[in-house]
Order: sequence, then structure tokens, then C-alpha cells
Amino acid sequence: MGGVALAPLLGGGLLAGGLLGGPAAAQDLRYFRIGTGTTSGTYFPIGGLIANAISNPPGSRPCDKGGSCGIPGLIVVAQASNGSVDNVEMLRAGTVEAGFAQADVAYWAYSGTGSFTGKRPFTELRSLGMLYAEAIQIVVRSDGFIDRMADLKGRSISLGEEGSGTLVEARLILDAYGLSESTITPLYLKPGTAADRLAKGELDGFFMVGGYPVAAVSDVAARVPIRLVPLDGEPADRLLRSQRFYIEQEIPANAYPGSANTPTLSLGAELLTRADRDPDLIYGVVRALWHENTRRVLADGHPQGRNFDPARAVANVSVPLHPGAERFYREAGLLGSAANEPARSPSNATDIPPTAGDKAANGAANGAPPAERNTSGKSTEDKPPR
Repeated sequence: MGGVALAPLLGGGLLAGGLLGGPAAAQDLRYFRIGTGTTSGTYFPIGGLIANAISNPPGSRPCDKGGSCGIPGLIVVAQASNGSVDNVEMLRAGTVEAGFAQADVAYWAYSGTGSFTGKRPFTELRSLGMLYAEAIQIVVRSDGFIDRMADLKGRSISLGEEGSGTLVEARLILDAYGLSESTITPLYLKPGTAADRLAKGELDGFFMVGGYPVAAVSDVAARVPIRLVPLDGEPADRLLRSQRFYIEQEIPANAYPGSANTPTLSLGAELLTRADRDPDLIYGVVRALWHENTRRVLADGHPQGRNFDPARAVANVSVPLHPGAERFYREAGLLGSAANEPARSPSNATDIPPTAGDKAANGAANGAPPAERNTSGKSTEDKPPR
């Protein structure tokens, strides 16, 4: 799970031997960088598992013998970053080939709205699919007398570092609950630093967005008793109505040592790329991502890896699908062959049946704005997020 980019993408065109054939010649080696997140979050370990699973350098064990089922000669690198916003900007600059981002961050970048208001819409942004749900987590010490969001007033709270999706969500959550950066003592720390300061009693709490268990939260929970602050009530209901990508979720008891069931909000984590990336390359990457061998690696490597489900990957994508990804999902039976056509029973990569929402995904895949819905079942307003 490399934390730095190794090299620019090398070469061009398809590799000798096809998408899923035998080892490639050394001259066909090329690198594919994925922007992830901080090493103490969820994106980085998940990105590392994906990179290891779909890299296929010369001499790799064959796919049919339990080895990589990726594109021969492709070496995938998980590159540490500040998170969603940073990854979007690296994609815009062309310094990575793919990157993770929260669904709302991706949509705002694509449309030039929300936290990207005033910037050129990144209309070249494309999705490879939604991977799993990320929970918004507000972590405090059990002995710190913070039980509800209102108790954060006047406290020292880390909102996440600049360039992170956590900071974007923290500002939205504070506003919804009648708080702001002026009513708390805000800090802008990496998750690992925030966790360490919380354990030492130098910080009252910190925001974290990620698929639980997040390493930084697990670390502090192993050192001192913690509590997760619930996101519920009318403010949460308003957010569900106004933020199209928010989903109701409950973090189960003992997701972290001693933690209780905690209602919260979550949103999808998407893998993104640029529209100008080679469709055959992206097709091969997505095909390898959802191969049963890769899914076993993910399920064994991280608790969120068990939640990867190709049947949900296109149900509520925030930006249009990349043509290479769209081709895979159509062949797998997870998209109809034309807009509004019902999806077929899945084939090829998975035997999991498709879920509702394919019509919405079809619209996004063909360049239309993503559908206004979330998987909580609650209605949403027909307007872009704030």
C-alpha cells in the first residue's frame, strides 16, 4: 500500500495479451495512481487493498489460480492525500489517474456548486462506481460531558484538514445544528493528530468521515473511553431533505471498543476518473475491481470491504459514468442496454441481483444529471445541495 506516486502513467494503448491475459512484457509496464486519503483514515487502506488486488505485473500468479485478475502489466499505486477535495483537484490537474471522493464533493466539483462555487465546473469528472457508505462520525471522550451536538458549543473541535471531505461535511453539520466555526474553537487537523490530542485531553472532539472502523478512531478508543455524538432529530431530517446524497445510518454498538449504537448520516464513497482516460483501460480496471478474487481480498482486508456490492455501484452515482465503466456495468447486467431499459439478471462479474435505481444510473451514465434520491427512502427536494 504505497503512500506516494511512483511514476507518471507510462505508454499508451492496450497492453499486449488483452485485458485479462497472461503476463505482459516489461516494456508494457504502466502505472495507475489512485488518490486516497490520510493513512489513518479509510480511503488509504481500502485503496491499498484495491491496488494490490488489481495490479498485475509480469510474473504475477494467474487469475484462475487465485492471483490478480487485472490488466497485464498494470501496477496500481495507492497515493496518500488529504482526501476527497484534494483528490478531485489532483484529477483536475491530471496528476493521478483515479481518486476517491464523497458523493456530494464529486457532484459539487462537477457542477461548480456547493463548496466548489466560484470554480470552473469540472465537467470532465467521471465515476467508476460507488463503493460503500461513509459515516459521519463525531468522536469525543466519554468523560468529556459532550452528549449532543449542542454540547460542542465553546469546545475545541477538529473539523478535518483543508482538502478533506471531512471538513466539508463538518461545516454542513455544524450549520444544521445551529453552530459554526465561530461558536466553537476550531482546529484543522489530520485524523491521527486529532485522535492523539483527544487521547491526551488536549482536544474535546473531532469529526471524521469514513467507513467504520476508521483507524484513527480505533486508535483513540483503545487508549481512552470514547463516545460518538448522534446526528438525529429535525436537523438531521432537514439535511436528508436538502442534501441529495445523505443517507440515514446507524453505527452499531462496539464498532469501536465500548461504543453504543449511534444514529448518524452517511454518503457514498465513489471512485472517480477523468472523461479522457482510455475507455479500454478503465473497463479493465472496473472489471478487475469487481472480480470475485478482488472482492475476497477486500472482504478479508477491511470491514468495509464486505460492503462492496456491484449491484449498488451505479444506483446513485453523483456524476456520469466513464464510458469504460458503463460498458462493464452493461455487460454485467447492472445497466440496461438503453436508457430506461430494465437491468438484466447479473452475469460475468457477480451473481448479486441488481437493486432499484438503475434508471437513475442510466441517466447519469448517459451524461444526464444524477437522480434526486437517496437510499434512505426519504424524499428529497428537486434542487442541488447547498
